[in-house]
Amino acid sequence: MAPKISKADAEWQEQLAPEQYQVLRCEGTERPGTSPLNQEERRGTYVCVGCGQPLFSSDAKYDSGTGWPSFFAPLPGTLETKADFKGPAPRTEYHCANCGGHHGHVFDDGPDPTGKRYCSNGVALNFIPDEG
Repeated sequence: MAPKISKADAEWQEQLAPEQYQVLRCEGTERPGTSPLNQEERRGTYVCVGCGQPLFSSDAKYDSGTGWPSFFAPLPGTLETKADFKGPAPRTEYHCANCGGHHGHVFDDGPDPTGKRYCSNGVALNFIPDEG
């Protein structure tokens, strides 16, 4: 994975709040149920907190019951994946294709039409509501 935006670690630390830095740059995970985005129901776009790239449409958001904002599909071309062997079982991790920021993991237990669950760290996202 070769992100388009490259910054020194010190720049990321200056730009991001500590919890954002831990998730985006250190591949951390926020505690489940802590993101206000879990209750967000307005129409709009979820963007990477690191670079502002749009990642998910509210049309793909659903309540997975996991405690993290979940989506059944990203916007085309916005994410890259890699294998994650850090947990008890291998998983697929996804990152912003623009800045390389870690956002979460994708699982095969989501709803139609994709059957995917993009389990996102809300701290790694900003929500931009549609106008009007």
